[in-house]
Amino acid sequence: MNIKITFTEPLLGTLAGDKELATEYILSKRENGVASDEVEALNNTPEEVLEKATTIFAKDKDGVPVLWDYMIKGFFKDACSMLRRVPGTKSSKVAAHKKIIDGLIFPAPRKIQINVVGDIKILERPLRAETAQGPRIALARSESIPAGSFININVTCLDKKLEPLVREWLDYGALRGLGQWRNGSYGRFMYEESE
Repeated sequence: MNIKITFTEPLLGTLAGDKELATEYILSKRENGVASDEVEALNNTPEEVLEKATTIFAKDKDGVPVLWDYMIKGFFKDACSMLRRVPGTKSSKVAAHKKIIDGLIFPAPRKIQINVVGDIKILERPLRAETAQGPRIALARSESIPAGSFININVTCLDKKLEPLVREWLDYGALRGLGQWRNGSYGRFMYEESE
């Protein structure tokens, strides 16, 4: 499946802007602490963009912002998990959906370039939490890629019967998108499928 995803709402950064913290986290998720593509992408990010309290986009060697294939898989899992609760959806009939998505559905490429339309800006917003000590408010800061920007992906389904499910999940992207603050409507998208 050849898919073009066009964001109808801004997409927020996906990676901690503190290089040391992000690198430590990424390496903790890898066997033997081996450096990964994510660390390389973080190293490609200009120093002036990095800031401890900001989430940013990883950049490829040419400085183009990227998403990772596993973020698409994560979106599929989230979409299926929610749509399983809706009677009559294709997803409502799927058992062991995470296992199916992990083993039979493969988004590509690994590093998905974001075709940015306009300028990357910074969005600041309050984060509210109820804690044992009472309500707390903190400030969150993220790079924001404007609506109209797009990505191109290929989705391989080892079983063709899974393609209608993938389409259902992609349709769900108009309601709940990719990236941070999805409940605030960020990262919503439309998609087109081509041959």
